[in-house]
Amino acid sequence: MKTIRWENLLAPIISIVVPIKNEAENIGSLILEICDSLPDDIRFEIVYVDDGSTDNSLLKLKELMKVVPQLRTFCHENSCGQSAAISTGVRMEKGKIIVTLDGDGQNDPQDIPVLLKAFNENGNIKYLLVSGHRLKRLDNCVKKMSSRVANGVRSFILGDRTPDSGCGIKVFSKTTFISLPGFDHMHRFLPALVIRAGGKVISVPVNHRVREHGKSKYGTWHRLWVGITDLLGVLWLRSRGSIPVVSQIKD
Repeated sequence: MKTIRWENLLAPIISIVVPIKNEAENIGSLILEICDSLPDDIRFEIVYVDDGSTDNSLLKLKELMKVVPQLRTFCHENSCGQSAAISTGVRMEKGKIIVTLDGDGQNDPQDIPVLLKAFNENGNIKYLLVSGHRLKRLDNCVKKMSSRVANGVRSFILGDRTPDSGCGIKVFSKTTFISLPGFDHMHRFLPALVIRAGGKVISVPVNHRVREHGKSKYGTWHRLWVGITDLLGVLWLRSRGSIPVVSQIKD
């Protein structure tokens, strides 16, 4: 397990937020991969948020906290959804820069440094989101098709110019996330919300892996039908927003 050298103690903390529900079999291997993927000169914490799991996820996390000093764990007594879990993680974490990662192991932690590099290279942008783009998805045909349709409709209507808005691996600042309106399923619309706030979205190609344990918590039809309602809501939000140009008046 990597440790932080004393000369890096003053470096900014990167917080990797991982929302989960019933992912006990994926937790240990993913945490190990996260730790191994980050360079020695990065201070980081891993924030797991258990969204009302009914398996041994919480027990597994408690065991790992004894041997992984970077791991912090929070839990929802009842399942509130992935967006709520991400929101809890962002608000509870210590870092100013947030990395989100799906807890099923399909996002590759080796992509974290790549996204962080893109984020740091554009650090002068007030509201910035770096989003992964899964060029070669390893899901079944139905899931890939539903995702392609959802991304196409969302991009056409909202103009977020993001080819893979639903990709779980993203980087943004805590300030950016807290400034956005919160609602159920908002994590699928982060690009559109960031653009609405006057920010910029950068898509970076990332790896995608086969799920090895467990099953998806979101069915295809649930994803499509719920997405329509959310899409209309975000469209309304976009129509009601305005970005003022502010000038300071001096004597």
